[in-house]
Amino acid sequence: MANLKDVAKLARVDVSTVSRALNNTSYVHSETKKKIYAAVEQLGYKPNLIAKGLRQGKRHTLGVVVPGINFSIFGEIVQGIEMEARKLGYGVMICNTKDHPEAEEECLNRLRNGLVDGIIIASTGQNAQLLRDIMSSGIAIMQMVRKQDKTIGSVVADYYACGYEAVKYLAKKGCRNIGLINGSMNIIPYKERYKGYHKAMKEHELEEHVADSAWSKGNYFKGGYDATVQLLKEAPALDAIIVAVDMQGIGAIRALAERQIAIPEKVKVISLTGHSIGSVLETAMTSMEMPAWQMGEQVTKMIIESIEAEPENKPSLRHMVFEASLIERETT
Repeated sequence: MANLKDVAKLARVDVSTVSRALNNTSYVHSETKKKIYAAVEQLGYKPNLIAKGLRQGKRHTLGVVVPGINFSIFGEIVQGIEMEARKLGYGVMICNTKDHPEAEEECLNRLRNGLVDGIIIASTGQNAQLLRDIMSSGIAIMQMVRKQDKTIGSVVADYYACGYEAVKYLAKKGCRNIGLINGSMNIIPYKERYKGYHKAMKEHELEEHVADSAWSKGNYFKGGYDATVQLLKEAPALDAIIVAVDMQGIGAIRALAERQIAIPEKVKVISLTGHSIGSVLETAMTSMEMPAWQMGEQVTKMIIESIEAEPENKPSLRHMVFEASLIERETT
C-alpha cells in the first residue's frame, strides 16, 4: 500500500510538500500540486484519516444513540442525519439502546472513548450526568426528538400540540370516548403528548381513558395490542384511539380487527408520530406527521457547526421545535 513517501518520490518533491498540498495547510505552487495529485491517483494513495484526525483534533465522525430504527420515526431521522453528515464530510456510528438506561450508558462510554467528535442522542433521561461529563471533555452533544435536559441543545417536535390537535380533530368527528395509548411519562415526548391530550379532553369536558404503558421496552406492536384490549375493557363505548407511535397503532388495529370492531365506523385510530409505514397499511393510518428527515438534517448541521467552531466562538444554546402536520387517512 502506497504511503506519503511513495507519493513524494514519484512527484519528485519533499514529503512535507505533499503533506501541505493534501492538507491545504500552506501555499503550494499549482504545477507542483498537479504533479502530487497525479502521483496520488497513479499510486492509489489513501491517507490515514484516523491519524490525520488525531493530529488535527477531529475524527469527522458522529455517534448517534437511538432507542431503535426498525419501523420507527428514528429510522427516517437517522437517514437525514447520515445524508447531511456525508455532505459535510462526516461519518456516522449508530447505537441502538431499546430505551434501556444501562445499554445507553454503555453506548455513551464506548463513543466517548472512541473516535467521535459529537453525539446525537434520543435519551432515556437516566444518564444526564454522564452526558454533561462527556460535554465537559470537549465532545459536542445534541438531543433529538427528546429534550430531556434543558442545558443541552435539541431538535424536537411540538408533542403537546400533537396530542391537543388530535383530540380536537376526533371531537369534530363526533368522538366522545377517546382513549390514549402512550409511553413512559419519564420520557418527555410521551409526557408532552399526554399534557396536550389532557388539555383538549378537559376543554371538551370528556372523560380520559389512558392505557397502562407497562409493556416491554421497544415492543410497540405488542404494547399497542395489549393497551387496546385494556381500553376496550375499561371503556366499552370507546370510539377513538390515539397512539403515541405508528407501531402501537398497528397493534391497536390488529386488536380491533380480531374483535370485529370496524375501523373507522366504530373506532377511529390516529397516530401522534407518523411514519412512512402508516401510509401503506391495508387500512392506511391517519397521523400527525413529523418532518423527520428535516429534523435529522437540522440536528446534524447544528452539531457540526458546534464541532468546527473555535472555542471562543461556539454557537449559543439552541432548542429548535418543528411542527407536525395532520395527514388524514382511512382510519378516521
